[in-house]
Amino acid sequence: MTADPCDQDPLDALRPVRESRGGTCGFTLIEVLVALAIVAIAPNAVLRAMGALAADTETARARMLALWSADNALSAVRISRTFPDVGQTAFACPQGQYRFFCRQTVRASSSPLLREVSVSVYLFAASRAALAEVVTMVQDEPLH
Repeated sequence: MTADPCDQDPLDALRPVRESRGGTCGFTLIEVLVALAIVAIAPNAVLRAMGALAADTETARARMLALWSADNALSAVRISRTFPDVGQTAFACPQGQYRFFCRQTVRASSSPLLREVSVSVYLFAASRAALAEVVTMVQDEPLH
């Protein structure tokens, strides 16, 4: 029975590769370089995916808080029970750690008893892209 040339003493790995009748034992330089490239690229891809996930989570949190700010502004209009004037107003509408900026637009509708009220929430006053926008109709109700 012939012994397998690759079943050697572990210290033989430090010695030069021996050739046997069946071929060589060990890895070629190309195989080692390919393995090193895979080991170097894989953690980078994982870190990029984790970074993208963290950024997406923060964006989702900001949008959710912006929706709450818009909803709070519309709730204030409904609670005041006043019929809003047509036009646009801007005001700060902070929520949590964010200092959002809201723009409220009131438009007349086909019925004189209804007004469309929309609130758009921005990260900054100069921003053009709204994080959230909520629209509702307000009815002119006589106070009893």
